[in-house]
Amino acid sequence: MLYVMVPGDIASLTGGYGYDRQIVSGLRQLGCAVSVLALDGSFPAPHDAALQHAADLMAQLPHGATVLVDGLAFGAMPELIEAHAHRLRWVALVHHPLAQETGLSESQKQRLSTSEQRALQWASRVIVTSPATARALQGDGVPPERIRVVMPGTDAAPLATGSLGSARGKSLSLLCVATVTPRKGHAILIEALAELQDRAWALHCVGSLSRDDASVRALHSAIALYGLQGRVHLHGEVSPEHLAERYAHADAFVLPSYHEGYGMALAEALAVGLPIISTATGAIPDTVPAAACELLPPGDVAAWRQALARLMDDDQWRHQLTVGAQTARLQLPSWQTASAEFAAALHGFI
Repeated sequence: MLYVMVPGDIASLTGGYGYDRQIVSGLRQLGCAVSVLALDGSFPAPHDAALQHAADLMAQLPHGATVLVDGLAFGAMPELIEAHAHRLRWVALVHHPLAQETGLSESQKQRLSTSEQRALQWASRVIVTSPATARALQGDGVPPERIRVVMPGTDAAPLATGSLGSARGKSLSLLCVATVTPRKGHAILIEALAELQDRAWALHCVGSLSRDDASVRALHSAIALYGLQGRVHLHGEVSPEHLAERYAHADAFVLPSYHEGYGMALAEALAVGLPIISTATGAIPDTVPAAACELLPPGDVAAWRQALARLMDDDQWRHQLTVGAQTARLQLPSWQTASAEFAAALHGFI
């Protein structure tokens, strides 16, 4: 039996939770018994009741059990991890280091880094979703022999048909799939697009609008400030079917993130053959091949404005990136492959 601890609702529509769901499902299909245990959703900043609930769950687990804990929670409760290390075999699933979240103060970064490093000392195995995260954890002192990289899979999807804007005189359809938080950089995108209103484009943003109220308010304010209400559409979380339609009708994918531990939305964009503009940070250069994308310095509004203008104006360049994406989609791993690699990473633990 493998016990999987996830903070909040594993059905949440984010890349990290999507990875967790796919791996749990894949392991079960491979014959592994998996029990999912829900922690409080306040992690990685748990309140006292959340920590007590976690402690109660741990106390009920049988001696010698292997427990896989999502990184949002694992690094935030080092005392509990240490207290049960003598009787439970800990496996940490780290999507990206906690201290690399955007918008943290230096003291918050230091506190999270110290907390995560303390917790990871007690992990028998650390599974990460990209080579970039593996390198980051090694730099923080995690022995490389304890780390395994299991990159996300993708679902097979038909090529995007796009808006066919250049052929029919419609707006170029830009798609951004990301929860609205400081790390995802929506503000950079809005500021860059504000000076490109002489072009025909529309931006569709898909992702939760309930995880960071301050970021959502700032985003609405920026859209109103630049008069973009009719061109920037905030769809919030949508069903998988609706999201598939958004990918199918997009002409390009844009993600101005300040850091990604992998970037599943980027892989999903490749899977439908979309050209990509994103940032050269975290795992993104490992995820998206150069032939399919333009990667920019994070936070550089001028660079984003220039790249977006070229995307709108240069049909040949956009086509070249599209061809690169369509080639890259053929190399993307499936979730079946990812689940088999995950099971191999747990060999000897379950």
